[in-house]
Amino acid sequence: MSPNAVVVWDLNAQTAIWDIAQQAPPQVAGRGFAMVSGAVYDAVNAIEGTPYRPYLLAPRANGRESTDAAVGTAAYRVLDAIFPAQRERLRAQYDRWLAGVPDGPAKRGGVRVGAQAAAAMITARQGDGAFDPRPWTVGTGPGQYRPTPPDFANTGAWVGFLKPFAIPDATMFRTPGPPAVTSRAYARDVDEVERLGSATSTARTADQTDAALWWHDRRSVSWGMKRDLAVTRRLDVLETARFYALADFTGTDGAIACANDKEFWHFWRPVTAIRAADTDGNPATTADPDWTPLVVTPPNPDYPSGHTCRTAAQMTAYTHFFGRDDVPFSAFSVDSGSTRHFDSFSQATAEVVEARIWAGIHFRSADVDGTTLGKAVGDHISRHHLTPRR
Repeated sequence: MSPNAVVVWDLNAQTAIWDIAQQAPPQVAGRGFAMVSGAVYDAVNAIEGTPYRPYLLAPRANGRESTDAAVGTAAYRVLDAIFPAQRERLRAQYDRWLAGVPDGPAKRGGVRVGAQAAAAMITARQGDGAFDPRPWTVGTGPGQYRPTPPDFANTGAWVGFLKPFAIPDATMFRTPGPPAVTSRAYARDVDEVERLGSATSTARTADQTDAALWWHDRRSVSWGMKRDLAVTRRLDVLETARFYALADFTGTDGAIACANDKEFWHFWRPVTAIRAADTDGNPATTADPDWTPLVVTPPNPDYPSGHTCRTAAQMTAYTHFFGRDDVPFSAFSVDSGSTRHFDSFSQATAEVVEARIWAGIHFRSADVDGTTLGKAVGDHISRHHLTPRR
């Protein structure tokens, strides 16, 4: 049996986006994945008779076109537009792929359909706000975000103002905000992450440490999950194309809405809060100027958690796609060197809430409210995009 073209070209996209371009943060890499997945979906959906609503368009097709040629062309054209520095390598990769498709009308038709889908995506994303040099809002008062050690970087705020792929507006799922720094709820959050998220914590178990490192792996986790599900559930090419598009649209739009919310609240990270606890006006917190989290804090505000926003958005979409929550899956992490298994999508969402605390980089309130935001994004996209036409 020939390999699923959608899975193959998603891996090719990962090589271009992550390995070579080194777009490391998932909220940054998500744009490229969503562009590829959306174009691939429109191409395959058209060839299969457009049983689902198109994302941007349904290229003219008679159903005899090669889906392998269409998928490869759609993905290649999008990646070539995003990464001109990789043009020669991408062209060689594409030529090798097309060489495996028999010559003839089906191949030519597939190339045409894929090229049209890619062109529509490239046009739709022009001027979308990507990579604008916008910094995060910083402050010096209690609770206000400031860049974190060791690099004290201030980058990536543009994600919150990137044109969403499927939700109408990045501000439509605004969260209630973090607890006041003088509140008991805030003190509980600080105590929890200080105990469980420290680099030298003796309260965190070995499995909790593994989960923290596993979920922090920006290379493997979310991409590995969707591939495991596509393969183990034996999705065909159309099902995989739709599944991947939903995964990448919900994950990326979840990140966009989350980053917009982060900028709105600009709340400080645990490493800042714990080291400066003597300035928060809360008698229940105590400063520890040497406290260090298990993993390096990402260069953006705490609230809400980007990882829980993205994960909850995707897990909600997966529940809609499969029609049930109790679908087992697993994924391997290069960082932790381990594979984690889940019996349901809700189990994965629940674990990432805890994992970001165990990693020492988020307060519980940021994780919980990020989950609420992500679920809203995933539900909205699943109900309004790529839905059956009949």
